[in-house]
Amino acid sequence: MRVYHLYSGGKDSSLAAWILTRMGYEVKLVTATFGTFDNWKYARETARKLGFEHEVMKLPREILERATEMAVEDGRPGRAIQFIHEKALEALASRPEVERVSDGTRRDDRVPYLDLPKARSLEDRFNVAYIRPLLGLGYRTINELVESLFEVEIRESEELEKSDYEVELRQLLRERGIDPLSIFPKRHYQSRVMGWRERAR
Repeated sequence: MRVYHLYSGGKDSSLAAWILTRMGYEVKLVTATFGTFDNWKYARETARKLGFEHEVMKLPREILERATEMAVEDGRPGRAIQFIHEKALEALASRPEVERVSDGTRRDDRVPYLDLPKARSLEDRFNVAYIRPLLGLGYRTINELVESLFEVEIRESEELEKSDYEVELRQLLRERGIDPLSIFPKRHYQSRVMGWRERAR
């Protein structure tokens, strides 16, 4: 049973991918991009180190442009990130070969996060199963598992080489003459998985 898993290379999407393998799924990691950067390469590097198959899925630039407008309208990134995530799930679920989609959203997430009506709508509209391995796990449990499994780099978001939606959203804000730090939280730290811990191999 194959599942297509949205993947940024961070600790949550990496942990979710590992759990999916323990559930018996064949996992293919998929990193969404708008083609403005080649930052997807960081997710591919991590996927290779963890031993997963990986692909890059290009989304229409119009999605990024609309998300940027949302971020500027709101003065914060939440609705924009949610919009991109939903569009990425829909793009993945719409592919004819895809029967199962997954992501690394957690129990305590606010954004991105599909509530129950949206999750059911995704499944019904595209005739897929939507699997969220971290949905029942709290912050402490996730951190314990990540610590036991992965070598992780944690840095300020503007400095970390990463493959999530934020990178291209921040870049388009800059292109429009807007400082991303006027939209995104200052001193916001994120993670990137660098490989397995030796004892987890």
